[in-house]
Amino acid sequence: MSVVPAALPTLLVLDADPLPRLGKLTGRARVLHTDEASLAERLPAADVLLVWDFTSHAVRAAWPGEGPRPRWVHTASAGVDHVMCPELVASDTVVTNARGIFDEPIAEYVAALVLAMAKDLPRTWELQQRGRWLHRESRRVAGGRAVVVGSGPIGRAIARTLKALGMTAAVVGRVPRTGIHGPQDLDRLLARADWVIAAAPLTEQTRGMFDTRRFGVMQPSARFVNVGRGQLVVEDALVRALERRWIAGAALDVVAEEPLAPDSPLWHVPGLLISPHMSGDTVGSSDELGSQFVELFERWAAGRPLKNVVDKQRGYVPGH
Repeated sequence: MSVVPAALPTLLVLDADPLPRLGKLTGRARVLHTDEASLAERLPAADVLLVWDFTSHAVRAAWPGEGPRPRWVHTASAGVDHVMCPELVASDTVVTNARGIFDEPIAEYVAALVLAMAKDLPRTWELQQRGRWLHRESRRVAGGRAVVVGSGPIGRAIARTLKALGMTAAVVGRVPRTGIHGPQDLDRLLARADWVIAAAPLTEQTRGMFDTRRFGVMQPSARFVNVGRGQLVVEDALVRALERRWIAGAALDVVAEEPLAPDSPLWHVPGLLISPHMSGDTVGSSDELGSQFVELFERWAAGRPLKNVVDKQRGYVPGH
């Protein structure tokens, strides 16, 4: 008697360059690729959706449509706000993220930004282009105080790296616990901080948390870095804080609307460094993301519990 093979699960990939390497899934999944325009049409046929394009908001737009929906959605990013919509949150679909891939790269990037601002490297480069020799004093990093807002793996990695530079680093999370401050301590810590690092997920509680009042709490010598989500910051308030010298400087690796428009006033704010959402992306990180997804797919196909499961109500992976 012949055995009818079980149908292969359909994996739908929302593409971005470079494409993920999924060769290990050959013969184990029917892999389809889609762009934003075709996502809504192809979504009902998918058992699994891999959101490889972490910049896209197409899932939020396509998910409420007609027909069945994937049983599992994985996003190749730490944040999940770009895929969440009420219909997905209310569904039985499991959502996972790329937790663990970006911790150390982002921590290194934050350290680079801190050192660049403390040592006035942007101005050094500018003066070099003008052929001008201008001796200045720079700021010490060791002995400074940092506050890291966000107690997940990325925030904790940032704190460890800053401590290695000789700084004290307080971490603020959603709830207080051993080694982690709660939200009630944030303003007190901000008032004493030399460096404020935003690395929190975007939730209804964190949206716009860095506003006029929070920038007003900071010292005039403080500097602010955001590697979390652009919407954590009220950008007009940050601009005012820099222009009025309420704070000494800032660096944004994320902004509210990405990519940042060429005519955005943010490009020209004094004391503001802007980078294009690249703090977690390193040479080889695409392969790491692909390998992580293949490992998760193998667990899913075998009926084993998935790792990195997001609490859809909270908007992040709990337990950190």
